[in-house]
Amino acid sequence: MTRASVAAQTLSIGTVRLDAPVVQAALAGYSDRAMRVIARRHGAAYSLGEVLLDQFVATVGTNRRNLARLAVAADEHPVGGQLMGANPDDFPPAARRLVAEGYDVIDINFGCPVKKVLGRCRGGFLLSQPQTALEIVDKVRAAVPPHVPVTLKMRRGLDDSAQSADNFWTILDGAFARGVAAITVHGRTVQQKYVGPSNWDFLAAVKRHAGDRTVIGSGDLFSAEACVAMLDRTGVDGVSVARGAIGNPWIFAQTRALLAGSPALPWPTIHEQREALRDHWRLAVELHGEQLAGRSMRKFAIKYARVHPEFLAVRDAFISVKVNADWQAVLDRFYAVDGPGRDPAADVDETM
Repeated sequence: MTRASVAAQTLSIGTVRLDAPVVQAALAGYSDRAMRVIARRHGAAYSLGEVLLDQFVATVGTNRRNLARLAVAADEHPVGGQLMGANPDDFPPAARRLVAEGYDVIDINFGCPVKKVLGRCRGGFLLSQPQTALEIVDKVRAAVPPHVPVTLKMRRGLDDSAQSADNFWTILDGAFARGVAAITVHGRTVQQKYVGPSNWDFLAAVKRHAGDRTVIGSGDLFSAEACVAMLDRTGVDGVSVARGAIGNPWIFAQTRALLAGSPALPWPTIHEQREALRDHWRLAVELHGEQLAGRSMRKFAIKYARVHPEFLAVRDAFISVKVNADWQAVLDRFYAVDGPGRDPAADVDETM
């Protein structure tokens, strides 16, 4: 694929038409409404909420903390909701609930590599159970209105065995045959977790096999250059940025600029970082309340700090933040004077 053809790309997920092939992945414990809105404001064409257990969604009740996990903002559409579970019969009520809450796409997680998830026969475990996986796809597709796309998130297999490869292709082909609108494929196996490189050659093989069906690539997307390189090298229809978007919403605008043939955008200035931090904090407080926001935002802040020229000092300051006054004090101390940001690429921790 040439750079010109990549630059011309949009991305279609069934009835959902996106103006760029770069999206924010579902991130457990991270991609709540606040993170998604920030990502959309900085150029993500589409975003997915954090993975939710089907049984939780169907019985969430009225608790504010629980409802916050389902919350959708008016200005973040289109948005996808991701479900995970083990029993095919638990998925339909959860899928219908997400549609009722305003989600535009229902995504099914067959990729989570976390040990306790696998032990409960969820997530990536289902790559070893193609019959059950495809029964889940059938039930979700039947449960939601025809105009609501259903999508999958997969890894390239449970492990590197021949049986695992057979299962992958069975699920991929079976899901498309059952009306799935797009499949996101991460280039590592479940067994790998996040160790070793993502296999982009495998992503290219998946796209060749899928033909005109929508395939989105995932894995090792920590920079705009990597996003464009994956599109160039593999031919996938879009890229799904996961860990590379935490505390780095600028990756989406940077990717769009490269796809348009423009020079690489500079890293955000200190004042531009400050505005993103203020917005993210405000959105988190609106969603969770000040106390919970103080806890949840620390994990974002230590990632945002990596773009600041005094990143170690800023990181350490954010670690102790608990309430709004603490947050604003860090901004007043480290973000009052403008200046250029730093490129954090040299110290990316790909095992996080």
